[in-house]
Amino acid sequence: MEFNMNEAIDVLERTPKTLEHFLSGLSDGWVHCNEGESTWNAYEVIGHLIDGEKNNWIPRLEHILMEGESNPFPPFDRYAHLNDTAKVPIKDRLLEFKRLRSINVQKLMDLIESIDDLDRTGSHPAFGVVKVRELISTWVVHDLTHISQIVRVMAKRYGVDVGPWKEYLSILK
Repeated sequence: MEFNMNEAIDVLERTPKTLEHFLSGLSDGWVHCNEGESTWNAYEVIGHLIDGEKNNWIPRLEHILMEGESNPFPPFDRYAHLNDTAKVPIKDRLLEFKRLRSINVQKLMDLIESIDDLDRTGSHPAFGVVKVRELISTWVVHDLTHISQIVRVMAKRYGVDVGPWKEYLSILK
């Protein structure tokens, strides 16, 4: 399927609302469960998404549009959010994510002036030449990956408790 900017924006706009509806008001047991050592819980995933809104997607897009391939954009530290020691309630993190995403979707729409902009290229520090459409597509799939991760982690919390029904629950396999 070919990339479609409007469809990409549809997902990008919905991610914060989806996570807010899914996670708001849940107990700490749900929000802080994980799959074991060195895995992320929902709270940490939201921190990672916030960090991406601040330091990844739009900064890289702006870099590509200004620098092209002449200068690689800075690497993104995918684990920086784990150094955040502030114990902000999940509801506040979700609100911050929603606020930042709204700003960034508007910036995205402002920065992409024509369909030709989607084929502009930049230099990724590890992958080399990348296109704007690839960056935006990755942003969308990144959202979907983390939504899936949160759901999987939460399902596994009851993995043993479902007993023999585990056989029918593909998310637990």
